[in-house]
Amino acid sequence: MQKIRKAVIPAAGFGTRFLPATKATPKEMLPIVDKPTIQYIVEEALASGIEEILIISGHAKRAIEDHFDSAPVLEAMLAEKHKDDLLAMVRETADINVHYIRQKHMNGLGDAILCARSFMGGESFAVLLGDDVVYNEGKPALKQLIDVHESYGGSVLGCQLVPDEKVSSYGVVAGEEIAGANLLKVTDMVEKPEVGEAPSNMAVLGRYIISSSIFDILEKTPPGKGGEVQLTDALKVLAKNEPVWAFNFEGKRYDVGDKLGFLKATVEFALRREDLGGDFRAYLTDVLK
Repeated sequence: MQKIRKAVIPAAGFGTRFLPATKATPKEMLPIVDKPTIQYIVEEALASGIEEILIISGHAKRAIEDHFDSAPVLEAMLAEKHKDDLLAMVRETADINVHYIRQKHMNGLGDAILCARSFMGGESFAVLLGDDVVYNEGKPALKQLIDVHESYGGSVLGCQLVPDEKVSSYGVVAGEEIAGANLLKVTDMVEKPEVGEAPSNMAVLGRYIISSSIFDILEKTPPGKGGEVQLTDALKVLAKNEPVWAFNFEGKRYDVGDKLGFLKATVEFALRREDLGGDFRAYLTDVLK
C-alpha cells in the first residue's frame, strides 16, 4: 500500500465570522497564544509523517506564504542580538516544505480539493481543515487516520461523536460498525442535517484520508447546499464505489472557526504552557472571584 505522503490544507475562505480582524489578516494567521492557527495544523501533518503540504489559498492570503518563508532581515537582527532560541524558531518555520495554489473562486470545499489534483499525482492524500485544531498528548489525530488507512485501505473520515443539538453544524455519517463502535464503514452521509434527521451522532471533523478517485467524482459533482461544491456529496458517491471508513479519533478538538471555540483553544493552550500556565491560571482564578 502506498504511503500517505501529501496533505492539503484548504485556506481560501474569507473568515467573515472574525471580521473586522480578518479584513486584512487571514483567519488562519490568527494566533492561539503566540502561534498562528495554521501552524498547529501544519505541525500535526508533519508529526503524522506527511512530507509535502499544499495550502489552497485565496485573495489577501499572502501573510500565510510569508509566515512559512525565510525572513532575512528578522533573522539577521536576532543573530546580531544573540537571540538564538527565537532565531531557531523562525528558521524552523521557514524550513517546512509548503506549496501553494489559489482557489480563484469560492465554490466550496469540494472545489478547493479539486484544485489539488495535479499536485497529488494519483496518490491518496490527507486533508486537514484549518478550522479544527486537535490537541493530543499521544498520537496526532491525522496519524490515527493514517493507521486506519494502512490497516483497512480506502478513505478515512476523521470523526467524533457530537450531541444531538450540534448535528446540524456538521456532515454526519451513517454506517456499519467494524471492529467496534469507533470504526464504521460509511453507507451514507448527510451535510448539516436538521436535529432529529441525522443518521447518527458521528460527525466529520476536519481530518480526512482520501483516495485519488475523488477527483473524477468532484469534477462531476453539481453545486449542493449553499450553491457550493460539497466534499460530502462527492464522498457519498465514493462510498458506493470503494471503502470509506468513519473513525472516531482521540483528542480534544477545538472549532477555532467559531469565536467561542477560538477563545477556548486560546485559554486551554495557554494553561498547558510551562512558561504561562501557572500565572495565567492564577489570573483567571482571581478574575472569576
